[in-house]
Amino acid sequence: MPKPHQRESDSSIDASPPQSGLDRCLSRQQRLTRSSLFSETFSQNRKWVGRFMVLWLRTGEGAALRLGVVTSKKVHLRANRRNFARRRLREAYRNLRPYFSGEFDVIFVGRRSILTAEWKDVLREMLKLAQRAGIISEENLERAQQDLSLRTP
Repeated sequence: MPKPHQRESDSSIDASPPQSGLDRCLSRQQRLTRSSLFSETFSQNRKWVGRFMVLWLRTGEGAALRLGVVTSKKVHLRANRRNFARRRLREAYRNLRPYFSGEFDVIFVGRRSILTAEWKDVLREMLKLAQRAGIISEENLERAQQDLSLRTP
């Protein structure tokens, strides 16, 4: 029987910083699932805007680098394209989460341009927004750029 399709990142060596203690999975406990938490995040009005996404931070009870992802019909009218945008955001966060630190919950709101963006540009922007929001240290930023080959020439 053939093996199921594997993502390239599944077979790669985990490049997580050893001190983080975080793995690269996104289980149900590592995601925001209740609408009240989304509302609370948006009401705190802590956001950073990029070309491909908007980063929202939530502080408070139970915040632990959990992820929420939103794409509206402004991204695309077709549901499969909105799902593609959400999958891109989740995968980028899954790869970068070990480098993040702090007691925050994170929501990414996808923008239309994420559908046509290069993968490395999506990762670069997520790192840039995380740096501006203060959820990644300079040391971990350098390590993430080196590990994921995101250095600009």
